[in-house]
Amino acid sequence: MSRIVFQSASEERTTEVGRWIGRNLAASDVVALWGDLGAGKTFLTRAIALGLGVPEQTPVTSPTFTLINEYLGRLHIYHLDLYRLTDLTELDALPWMEALYGTGVSIIEWPEQLGTLIPEDRWDIRIKITGDEARTITLEPIGKTNEKKLKRWSDEWARWGRKG
Repeated sequence: MSRIVFQSASEERTTEVGRWIGRNLAASDVVALWGDLGAGKTFLTRAIALGLGVPEQTPVTSPTFTLINEYLGRLHIYHLDLYRLTDLTELDALPWMEALYGTGVSIIEWPEQLGTLIPEDRWDIRIKITGDEARTITLEPIGKTNEKKLKRWSDEWARWGRKG
């Protein structure tokens, strides 16, 4: 199995999937969220943050204009939204290298904006709109480190995820 595909018919199910992903992330993991505008990248980021231990009362919002928001859970979380990035030099005043190559977890919306700077070891999550609240969420490991982790994740999802 080279990926895990989640089917979600509701926001509640998407939240469960995101929390599950967050619980499985480890230090230095990078998550690249791919999807059309309105697909739910920030929504899924909130759910992942909950799974990483960010308190429910903490607002997890899109850093569209600031480019990076930081949150504290069981790991330091860097949430990057690169939608409005016009030039990579805009990142120079921000801790983007620490975010992508440090010991926290990075979640990147619009990762294609990084071009060749996107980390080689990462989790690609593709969100496809399939209905008003319905989504197909595909989790794919990129890089040897994450490919090795995928077996454990797949086994755990088989036990946990099928119940919902």
